[in-house]
Formats: sequence, structure tokens, C-alpha cells
Amino acid sequence: MGGNTIATPATRVPTASLAQSRAARELGLKRGEFELAVRLGRVRTVPAHDGGRRRVVREEVERVRDTAGFPDSLREHVRAVGTTEGAGLMDISTARFTRLARAGMLTPVRFYLNRYRAVVWLYLAEELREFATAEVNAPLMTGRAPDRMRARLDAGIDLRPRNWRSRHAGHLLGQSTDAWERAAAVASLLDPGTILELVKCPYEHGYLSKLRPESAGHGAPDSPSARIAERIMTADDPHEISWLRASLLLSLAEARRLRPAPRPNGGASIAADRERLAPAAYSNGVAPPEPDAEAAGVATGTGEPCPVVAEPPRPSRGLLGWLRRRGA
Repeated sequence: MGGNTIATPATRVPTASLAQSRAARELGLKRGEFELAVRLGRVRTVPAHDGGRRRVVREEVERVRDTAGFPDSLREHVRAVGTTEGAGLMDISTARFTRLARAGMLTPVRFYLNRYRAVVWLYLAEELREFATAEVNAPLMTGRAPDRMRARLDAGIDLRPRNWRSRHAGHLLGQSTDAWERAAAVASLLDPGTILELVKCPYEHGYLSKLRPESAGHGAPDSPSARIAERIMTADDPHEISWLRASLLLSLAEARRLRPAPRPNGGASIAADRERLAPAAYSNGVAPPEPDAEAAGVATGTGEPCPVVAEPPRPSRGLLGWLRRRGA
């Protein structure tokens, strides 16, 4: 999705690793440029041993520095432009550029909210030039748009948020190191109600919440800007939601086979654990129905047991490698 290169996961960060801010300075990139470089696979990161923000090993910084044309080539690869500059690069009007983007022909790489809380989409300059010079796209650059495209636009369809989420999902899945993180990445694109419907085990729900990928800040929590950004980051297209639901169920099934979700306070009662999880796990304050306690655990929505062990064995590297290839 979005041409992301999957970063090679590591179970432990080598001693010679840098914080992302330090790596950005050493590569001569601004914060936004560095974030794009990571998202596009131009700079690979590894998990932090303490569970904090991902880091960059020293060897990776040197690898990027040794690429041809550095640093200008790297900056050009991550150059993002708005509608006006993008239209100029493609030698078309801003109106045509916007119609192409709304119809799903151009995929945004980033977005931000301006001072009026309007969404501003950014696109990779490199991709726009490639689109404009491709012979197959020549009919879209001039003249009348195809009937199917005009029908979409006349119906008010705007595929920019969905295309951005597709690219974003590729980045999240590429950085997932196991099936539980993969499930959490998929869940982050669904609304809380859908997650409650699909993940009825409170321990699994809490674990997915804990593993939820961090999102770029778009204002203070619950602010108008944050709510707008949250809507963009949450799937709303029926086909997209259907795909994400299926993907979440498959990832959960795989994760359960590898190891159960950890249960807080190993020997605590189910009722006590559920009460402890509720504030963090259910963002809308609505908890799922009380689970039926059994010797083997509590029932999930899929009929599989809700695990009661606190620290199950971790999966083998070979199996994790297979999961990474499946996420490519």
C-alpha cells in the first residue's frame, strides 16, 4: 500500500542507535521530511528496547549518507507539495488537479489543518511528475474527463482520505513486529464501536489499545482539530470497512495461535480485571457485555477462549518472518 518498504524488525536495539530527532539532524532533514522518509522506507527504523519511540541504528544513517546524490536526492524523494505547486509541476490547472485527486487518481502522502481548520492535502512531487509523464495518463491531463470519473465527482465522492489511509496502513503494517501489533495497526483505522463488536474479550481489547500506533498530533485531544483529524484517520467507506474488519479478524486469529493477550495481574478475578481495563480500553465509555467466566477463560466474539495466562512464550523468529512477508 502506497509503496512502503517494510522495515526489518529487531527484538533488541543495537547499542549504536539514535533517537529520530538526532538521526534527522545528521541526515540534514527537517522533522516533516524525516517522518516522510521513514514512512516511505527511505530511512529504516527499529523498535526501541524500552518500548518507546522507534530508533535509527548508526549503520542506517551511514547507509543513507552513502546513497548517490545525498543529501539532495533524499530531499527530492521526500518533497511534498500542495495543490497549487502540484498543479504547476503537472502543468495543469488547480481545478483539474483537485478533480484528479478527489477521483482517486493522485494519492496524498500527508495532510494538515490550516488556521481555518480546513484540510490541506500534500502529495509527493516525485509521484506527480511520474503521473504527468506516463503516456497512459495523457487523456486525463487535457480534455473531458472519462464518464466514470465524472459520475464519481458529480456524486460528491472524495477518495483522498481513503487513499491516504491506504498508504498509512501500509506504513503501520510495515512496522509491525508480530501479529498482535498487526491487529492493533488495523484496529487503529476502525471506529471504536466496530472494535467493540469484533473484539469482545476485555484482555484482548486492552492489549490492542496498549499496542495502538501513536498518531501525529493534530491539536489537543478532543479539540475541533483533533476530531477532524480523527475522522480522516477512521475508515468510512463500506468496502474499506469490510476489508479492515476481515483483516482484523484474520490478524486476531493468527495472534491467538501465537500467544494469548496478557492478562493483567495474572491471578486477579475476571471481574476485577475487566473493571481495571475499562477506563483505558473503551474510549466511548461503553463496555461490552459481561463475559462468561469459565475455567479456561472467557468467551470472545469468535468462540475462542480469552486467555488467562500472564506471560505466554513468544513466537519463533521463523514464524514472525513469515508474518512480515505476508504483510508486504
